[in-house]
Amino acid sequence: MERKRIKTLGRRFIITLIIGIMFCSCKNDNSIQNQSKGIDVDLKDHCEFGFNLNNYIVKRDTIKSGDTFGLIMEHHNLSYPEIYNIVENTKQDVDISTLQKGKPYVLLCSKDSLEQPQRFIYQKNIEDYTVINFKDSIYAYNSKKPISYVEKTASGIITKGKGISVIMEEQGLSQVLAYKMADDIYAWTIDFRRLQEGDRFKVIYTDKYINDSIYAGVSHIKAAYFEHNKEPFYAFDFETDTIRGFSDYFSEDAKNLRRAFLKSPVKFSRISSRYNLKRRIAHYNYKIKPHRGTDFAARKGTPILATANGTVTKSSYTRGNGKYVKIRHNATYETQYLHMSKRAVKVGQFVKQSDVIGYVGSTGSSSGNHVCYRFWKNGKEVDPFKQKLPEAEPITKELKIKYLKTIQPIKAQLDTIAYPKLKIEPQEKALISKIN
Repeated sequence: MERKRIKTLGRRFIITLIIGIMFCSCKNDNSIQNQSKGIDVDLKDHCEFGFNLNNYIVKRDTIKSGDTFGLIMEHHNLSYPEIYNIVENTKQDVDISTLQKGKPYVLLCSKDSLEQPQRFIYQKNIEDYTVINFKDSIYAYNSKKPISYVEKTASGIITKGKGISVIMEEQGLSQVLAYKMADDIYAWTIDFRRLQEGDRFKVIYTDKYINDSIYAGVSHIKAAYFEHNKEPFYAFDFETDTIRGFSDYFSEDAKNLRRAFLKSPVKFSRISSRYNLKRRIAHYNYKIKPHRGTDFAARKGTPILATANGTVTKSSYTRGNGKYVKIRHNATYETQYLHMSKRAVKVGQFVKQSDVIGYVGSTGSSSGNHVCYRFWKNGKEVDPFKQKLPEAEPITKELKIKYLKTIQPIKAQLDTIAYPKLKIEPQEKALISKIN
């Protein structure tokens, strides 16, 4: 009897235990269900373009060939009168007449069975976008995603067979950082194609982020140090014109590292024909036909850069020049850029050195894609490579005092940046041990 009573109590205990487990499980399930029902409330708002996307049905796509705003809206069940009304009421604020193929766009639609479009967002690039609202009232505006900047430092040592871009890539740094150092800072003082083993650098720069998370590239180099052939080259960015926002890179003793003119109006090009007043051309039975420009061959669409600061005096087309731009830099110098596929500036526009003024093409009297670069001095066309061109404007005496004071802490920061430790191969270790 005692044994039977124990078995009965055991069964009751097990049954009670199972019921308890089932009850707890059901309670947890209910909790999970309650959490899932309240997902819009409990989860963080998903905000983009200034809107809480949780409040809409979001449709993302890219502009296809032939797409227009009207066709896209028509495809999403907006009537022609509605589309016409939207376009007419927003054309003073934004330009949606041309949508670029491959660019992304977003439609924010009503969160119901109709999925009626309420807002159209066109992304011009990673930062800029256009919003067209037609939910309640119709309006449009251009905006930018929130951008943050993070200051960083880097350093490196040039080793045998490796250029600066490879050294940076090995450290996970952006190639743009190398290009900026080579083109924007040291283009006139260091030939980066002829760096020596043991050359070394330090740099303080700013990285740009969108929404604090999306990397948008190198924004700016604040200061740099480059030791080339054991000769030090400091460079500090300093604003010299607060009205126009001009800045240049100067050495530690306030000398401008830039020259007044770039050596070439096109990057990554080659000279296909030089300035030559006695040139003979086979096409013209080898008659002398002077060539008063320097031709830089490059692919169609390659950006053409203003070689110096100045004001655009001509942006036009002629049968011989094709599409061309002419810039007056001062009372002495003018430059002209011929055979463009497309012009990017207008007459009267002020441009800075390295600004894009057009794109390489073969318009006018041209046998291939190139830019014919012409150079005037005192109203006469000359060969720019045979001129003693002026240096960039020096810093004023008043600004020099401010500059030298400003760069003191930055120079101290540069000097404290450590160089990375070089990896020594086993053979080199063995050689060093023998020497020691």
